[in-house]
Amino acid sequence: MGGISIWQLLIIALIVVLLFGTKKLRTLGGDLGGAIKGFKNAMSSEDEKKALEEQKAQQAAPQQTAAQQQPEQTAQTAQPAQKAEEKKEQA
Repeated sequence: MGGISIWQLLIIALIVVLLFGTKKLRTLGGDLGGAIKGFKNAMSSEDEKKALEEQKAQQAAPQQTAAQQQPEQTAQTAQPAQKAEEKKEQA
């Protein structure tokens, strides 16, 4: 009903081989495979670059928050120490 049978595909393949020859088809297949491989490599290198940038951003963020927290922590630890000294002086 409209589907292509195996015999029709074989006839089409035979006509293509007769028109272009096996050497030209082999070269065309190699070129197409090389192009696909190059495309995959380019896409994976872009993904790797994005992953590295994300890792750098994640590493920088904890360092920044740690640097911001350190002065707060020293101020918080200094307050109880000052209060303890004041209590000693009052006693």
